Formats: sequence, structure tokens, C-alpha cells
Amino acid sequence: MLQEIIHIDKELFLLINEGLGSSFLDWLLPILRNPFTWAPLYLFLVIFFIKHYGKMGIIIVVCTLVNFGISDAVSSHIIKNTVKRVRPCNDVELKNDVTLRARCGSGYSFTSSHATNHFAMALFFIVLFRRKWKHVLWLAILWAASIAFSQIYVGVHYPLDVACGALLGTLIGLSSGWAFKRFFPQFFETQPSENTLI
Repeated sequence: MLQEIIHIDKELFLLINEGLGSSFLDWLLPILRNPFTWAPLYLFLVIFFIKHYGKMGIIIVVCTLVNFGISDAVSSHIIKNTVKRVRPCNDVELKNDVTLRARCGSGYSFTSSHATNHFAMALFFIVLFRRKWKHVLWLAILWAASIAFSQIYVGVHYPLDVACGALLGTLIGLSSGWAFKRFFPQFFETQPSENTLI
């Protein structure tokens, strides 16, 4: 059963990595997965949260970093070092068929830390802001999903790595959001309408 799942996973990887290849995606998706691409957004959010929410904004920034730290530690250090799945671009049986569009890296493949970390942040923000900003749900999911999908397209992760990473990140993000609601309920009790901000 496991071997069948792995076989399907590899076939689906090749379908995405090879079958969907285009010059536009070759240009776009490596940019989307690059953390430097999103640095201005992260800086904007830090400034916005602190300026708009004051001390609570600082707490939001700190909790976001904790949420990220947990997701990265679980994915990168616990799961990857336990499962030890080789990346498709490093798999001796597959790498000649892989179109590599980014640096392969020497780390393990399962789970995708890009997917885990970004879904953890996305779901954390959804829990915090879904009643304040009506578009945050689809914007956050689209943001995380596009970064996660790009990991397959550029050749550094299998679909199962990304799917499980997204699921893990979702659970961590929801848990972090639940913890935030429990310890800082006042943030959700007094909520002025801010839908005009997004």
C-alpha cells in the first residue's frame, strides 16, 4: 500500500513538474517561493500591526514568530529527520527526469517546510482577522497554496510532501489561533469594522 502511494506520488510529481511546464510559470513560481519576495509584505505587516494595535500588535508579531518557529521546528527538525525522504531532485532513480528550476538543497523532503510554515501563518491570521477583514480567508489560502505548489513545480518536493506540510501547518496555525483567543480574548471582543483596509 505504501509503495503504491509513493508510486502515485512520483507520477503526480512528474505530471506537475514536467507536464505543466511553461515559460511563464518558470519565471513566476521560483519568485513566489523565494522568501525575499515576501520580505516587503512581512515588514509591512509588522509595522501595520504595531502601529494599528499598539501593544497588542507587538503581541501579534511575537505570536506569529512563535507560530512560525513551532511549524518550522516540527517540519524541519522532527519530521524530516525522522522520515528522511530524499528530495526528488536528489533521488538517483528520478533526478534525471526532474526539471530543476531552483536550488535543490541537501535537506530531506517530507514534509515541505515551505508549505508547513506558510499554512501555519495563513491559518493563524485567518483565525485572528477573519471577522475584521472579509478577504483574509481567500487571500491567505491563495498565498500559502501558491508558495506550496511552487515547491512541486520547481522540482524540490513531491505532492505528498506539500499536502502533508499544508495539513500540518493548518493544524499548527489553528492551534496557535486557538491559544491566542484563549489568552487574549479582548482582541476579539472589541473589533471595529476594518473591511475597508483590504
